[in-house]
Order: sequence, then structure tokens, then C-alpha cells
Amino acid sequence: MALQTPVALSKTMQAAPESSLLFCLSHLRWNFVFQRPQHLLTRAARTHQVVFFEEPLHENVRKPFLRQSELSPGVRVLTPVLPEGASAAEAVAMQRSLVDDALARASYDQLILWYYTPMALPFTDHLESDLCVYDCMDELSGFRNAPRELVQMERLLMQRADVVFTGGQSIYEAKRRLHKSIHPFPSSIDVQHFHKARRPGPDPSDQSHIPHPRAGFAGVVDERLDVALLDLAAARMPDVQFVMIGPVVKIDPAVLPRRRNIHWLGAKSYAELPSYMAHWDMGWMPFALNEATRYISPTKTPEFLAAGLPVVSTAIVDVVRSYGAMGLVQIADHDDIEEKIREALGNPKDLMRNSADAYLSTMSWDQTWNGMSAHLARVARPRVGASLRVGA
Repeated sequence: MALQTPVALSKTMQAAPESSLLFCLSHLRWNFVFQRPQHLLTRAARTHQVVFFEEPLHENVRKPFLRQSELSPGVRVLTPVLPEGASAAEAVAMQRSLVDDALARASYDQLILWYYTPMALPFTDHLESDLCVYDCMDELSGFRNAPRELVQMERLLMQRADVVFTGGQSIYEAKRRLHKSIHPFPSSIDVQHFHKARRPGPDPSDQSHIPHPRAGFAGVVDERLDVALLDLAAARMPDVQFVMIGPVVKIDPAVLPRRRNIHWLGAKSYAELPSYMAHWDMGWMPFALNEATRYISPTKTPEFLAAGLPVVSTAIVDVVRSYGAMGLVQIADHDDIEEKIREALGNPKDLMRNSADAYLSTMSWDQTWNGMSAHLARVARPRVGASLRVGA
């Protein structure tokens, strides 16, 4: 299959022959929302070549090719572009060839395959690696439109993986018997980044006209958001302004509640978030309690606390068992949402800051990556040489 590679692979990938290449297979796009994969892989890039192979785009092209970019220092993002109308089998074959081509052009001494999605296995199961990692950040089978074969693909990936990480304690407990080397690494925090929200600064222009008090949410708007709870809270508290930040995916925007005190501001960059949070009076997490949220460990929990905000959340298990048990987050449901939000708004912002800061001092994405690296060092197989290694 002829492949187009319009941009030469980075000098980093062609450099030191005795180096480690971390080749990540992801269902998320690098430039979507800055979250767990981005936090970890930017840190991995300090000591590894990092390639982020994301889900394909289907465009009006004759032949498949790799669109390449470097959206973060040291991380090479590869986006497979496939012809429109390609069947599932054709898409697998095309991506397999594109992966082989990318690895054949690279120079490395050690290959680490790092999976965020088991659905990448059909086009990478022929590869031999020095280390195979599955970072199971979510229970993807519970998400809307999950492929029917995802559960089976995950079983196969578990069999191949040398080490498995999980994005929270609950998902670890659900899967800990499925692998001999599985370790929980819940969502962490870049404290200094969100501490910027505690300093004075201008209110962003698309938020500055919104009255106070403000209850803010920042995250992906999808089936995990309890839109009925949002509508109920806004109806009961017309004086409270609900600021909603994040891209809308997998759900029809028409189902989102529209009220004078609900403000949909759309997606914002990771760099922009502290400037918005600095002008909120509280953070809230109106998650639905469903299959998609059963095992989540929301990154926004520590981010809101680092920003110095009182926080109200629905009863997400990992939030209840950690932040709720410590008294750092108030847990609410449909029956008491008004009471909990008004209580949070009535408390001084600095009431819980000392306790929150003490709790967050034990967490950082640097610590998370260092902990993961220690596990990688323990399970790494002997190096078997450079270049593309294809299994039987």
C-alpha cells in the first residue's frame, strides 16, 4: 500500500540510536482536552522519544497518509488520514501499514507500546515491543457508542501488557484480578498552574458580563453530565449563574438546558482555565450517575481545589471515598443540590484552602509519572535491538 508522508519525521525520532521510543495508541486527540495522556506523555518526553498515534480522520483522499505535527515539545503527533468510505477491515489494514511505516523510519533501541485504547490492537498486534503498557484511564465499555468488541479487545490487551495502570481506585478494584502487575494511579494535579487562579487578573471577555455568584464547571460535555440536574439547579436558583466550559461531544447540543443563568462558553485551552476559575465563586461537578461515570476519577476535583474554590459534586465513587471523606468536597444529589450549592457559596473561599493544600501536596503529575516509571523499570524485558520488530 502506497503511503503519503507529507512531513518528514522529527529529528528527535531520527536521532540517538540508543534511545527509547514510547509509541502511544490513543482514542483521544492530542489537541482535544489537555488531560491525563497529555500530562503524562509530556513528562515522558523528557527521557523518551514520544509518538502519539491518535484515532483516524476520514477525508476525501485517494490514499491513506499520516498527518504529522509537534503540538507539544518532544511529542510527535501522528494522525492517520483514511479515504472516506473505507470499511472497518480496510481501516485496520491501512492503519497497520501506517504504523509500520512510522516505526520503520524511526531510530530507537527500546520500543514501548503504550495503549489508551484496546481498539488499536487489531492494527498493532503484530508488533513486538520491549515493553507493553495499558493505561486504563476509563471504563470505555460504559461510554456511549462503545464498540461491541471493546471488552474482548481489552481482554486480549491485558494478556499482552507487561504492566497495567488505572485512572482511579474504583476501576483498579474492578480489574485488579485481570493482571498480575496492575497499579492504580488516580487523577493528579499541576498545583502551580491552578494556583494562578488565586491571583488577581482580568476576567475573560466572554465571562466578564456574567453576574455573581458563579458556579463553574470545566470539562467535556457528554453523556457523563447530568443535564437534568443542571436544569433543576438553575431553575431553583435563578440568582446563581452556572458557567459551563468545555466541548460538547457525543450528545445533541439541543438537549442542553437553556436558561438565562446557564452560560455555555465552549472549549477553552488548558492555559486559559485558571483565568476563568479565578472569577468563579465555586466549582461544581454535576455528573450523572451512570455506566460512563461508575469508575471515573475526575481531574477537575483537584484542579478546582488548587484554584482555591469550594467544590460540590454528585456522588462519584472515587470523589466520595477520597475528597468527600476528607471533607474537601460536598456531595449532593437532586434532593439537596440547592442547599449544598448555597452552603458552598456562603463559605469564604479560603475556608478549606489549608486542608486542600495539605492534601494536594502529596500529589503531582511528576510524582505520578515517576511512580509509573518505577514500575516500567521493574517489568522491562531485556532490549532486543533497534528497528521495527514484527511478530509472527
